[in-house]
Amino acid sequence: MNIRQTATAAWSRRLTLRVRDAARALPEIAGLVASVEGVVTSFAPAGDGRDATLAEAVVFLPGQSATDALAAGLAGLQASSLVENSDRTFALHRGGKLGIESRSALAGPDELAMAYTPGVARVCKHIESEADAAWDLTIKGSTVAVVTDGTAVLGLGDIGTLAALPVMEGKAALFRVFGGVNAFPVCLDTRDPNQIVETTARIAPVFGGINLEDISAPRCFGIEKRLDAMLDIPVFHDDQHGTAIVTLAALENAVEMTARRMESLRVVISGAGAAGIAVAEILRGRGVAEIVLCDSKGIVSLERRDLNEYKARFAVSAGGTLADALRGADVFVGVSAPGIVNREMVASMSQRPIVFGLSNPVPEIMPEVLDGLDAVIATGRSDYPNQINNVLAFPGIFRGSLSCRARSITPAMYRAAARALAGLVSERDREQGRIIPAVFDPRVADAVAGAVIACAREEGLSRA
Repeated sequence: MNIRQTATAAWSRRLTLRVRDAARALPEIAGLVASVEGVVTSFAPAGDGRDATLAEAVVFLPGQSATDALAAGLAGLQASSLVENSDRTFALHRGGKLGIESRSALAGPDELAMAYTPGVARVCKHIESEADAAWDLTIKGSTVAVVTDGTAVLGLGDIGTLAALPVMEGKAALFRVFGGVNAFPVCLDTRDPNQIVETTARIAPVFGGINLEDISAPRCFGIEKRLDAMLDIPVFHDDQHGTAIVTLAALENAVEMTARRMESLRVVISGAGAAGIAVAEILRGRGVAEIVLCDSKGIVSLERRDLNEYKARFAVSAGGTLADALRGADVFVGVSAPGIVNREMVASMSQRPIVFGLSNPVPEIMPEVLDGLDAVIATGRSDYPNQINNVLAFPGIFRGSLSCRARSITPAMYRAAARALAGLVSERDREQGRIIPAVFDPRVADAVAGAVIACAREEGLSRA
């Protein structure tokens, strides 16, 4: 399987060079980088510029093999010599991506007396007599716990609790940057669902919401359900519902573009884990009647005896392969594995098919493979149009739920958030092939939060 790898910041290097021949240095380094399918994104004097012989190049690469090849090639430079070759991604993580800061300056004894003893005792007694005051007088009203057991991290799988921490830190940073929400990583050293539920419930008083993250299926379904029943704050499993919300939002506009109706769609979903089941659930709630779910063994059908209760909800009468399922289908949603769909399979779908290959970093089918098929395409990647990215959903979901102090987040709120996202794409955008807002669109979090607040009030789940 020949999968294209694209040069990306995720594999970028910072090269510090001692220049011997200024006229030849940049062409030489650019040629070397191009030979390993990388890109030089900048080349400038290094540091404060006092040493005119030092230059710094930032290089994007497609992966580890290119990184190794570049390192070998740097030893043969003629116009310059290597001083340092550093990994920009590791440098960004050094010391962690998060920090704790005091919102009070504590500049003198008066402030100290109010922030801590003896003044803080007055606030404690007030919360003791009026528990809801904690939402205003502590971090509870603005803070989410990002809880994981490290069993299903990105595309890496079960890598353990400690190795999951960089991802949870990153998630917390996204909450803050995109939604203005405080979040803290909570990596639990257990695989036992009972212990995960118990531990999360015991720390819940500190937080206004719980974001479950990277917990393997089907365990994640039961954990979320139990916590939602136990706690009076929102519990949201982003791998399920974040993916589902953004997928539905993109599909709303794809259906509009192709003059279809949700109720008449035939949708094939590849992947029957957390994301696949959640996508199927949200589409069924939106009115899609014909959904064919596929896993690694093919179509999830009534003929099989290996289905868990979550897959069984979507079992159809006849089995078959993914290729069988796609014949005549209107929509393909892939949340499974790279490269499992080919051009012929998409060509067998209905006219102007809708193809969402969301496996990341390598989708089920690369968009360029579909050139000439007039398909509406989305991926999980940032280097193609129409990126289905959960960051379009979860910051706004929690900003809204915290703002109205929601008791839980419901399927109706998921659909409301999806409608709000879809509504940010104009008719002119759709004419240009866009079906989902860009990740950095500043309207996104406000739109999603507003939809969640309105829906929470309609459902009687808002305390504010």
